[in-house]
Amino acid sequence: MNTVRANGIDIRYDIAGEGPWLLLSHSLATDLSLWDDQMAALTAHFRVLRFDTRGHGGSSAPDMPYDFAMLTADVLGLMDALGVARAHSCGISMGGMIAQHLALAAPGRIEKLALVSTTSGYPSAARAAWDERIAAVRAHGIEPLVAPTLERWFTTPYRAAHPDTMACIGNLIRATPPTGYIGSGQAIATLDVTEKLPALRCPTLVIAGADDAGTPPAMGQRIAENIPGARFELISSASHLCNVEQAAAFNRLLLDFLL
Repeated sequence: MNTVRANGIDIRYDIAGEGPWLLLSHSLATDLSLWDDQMAALTAHFRVLRFDTRGHGGSSAPDMPYDFAMLTADVLGLMDALGVARAHSCGISMGGMIAQHLALAAPGRIEKLALVSTTSGYPSAARAAWDERIAAVRAHGIEPLVAPTLERWFTTPYRAAHPDTMACIGNLIRATPPTGYIGSGQAIATLDVTEKLPALRCPTLVIAGADDAGTPPAMGQRIAENIPGARFELISSASHLCNVEQAAAFNRLLLDFLL
């Protein structure tokens, strides 16, 4: 793992493989290791750049409000520091929100766009729920969120059959700095880019887990409907982290799109 200074923070990153650049952006409360199940498949064809988002993993976690302009500037700063002129971009959940903003802010630098288990905006009720979650973290820390987050992110049968994976992902949630969770949650609560998506012209794939209750497939369908020519794919027997729960199916869809 390496670290670079960009946009005023330290960003931890990893580069592996050869070929065209591919950015991987992880979800809230994880880190770049969320993509471990993709690396063997992707590095055979791409030079994969995965990184820890501000507030997560080995990157800086300043105690301040975050917004998507800031998170996008972080990624562009990382690309500049590493000499990445153009890249494919794939993001899951919060990473997909960042990827949308990245493609809108710097369309000339994104080749193809893959948006996974994500949304382009929330209704007001969901924004209120984010405010409650942020308040809970301020009061009680991250630990009380671990179990309910795993329940949202994976189907019941998968959780029961994969205790080691639950322990691993649970530890990623647990390790997230409260300042990073709160700052990122503040950004997510304000997400509203649906009306901007028709301006995108890059080939786009939107993937959703069929059993994702937190970010239901309808949210992904709305993204696909607003980006000209975008394709929507549903992965069965998967919830939010479909890249982990159904890694083989996810990898096939992503490679079929990118190659």
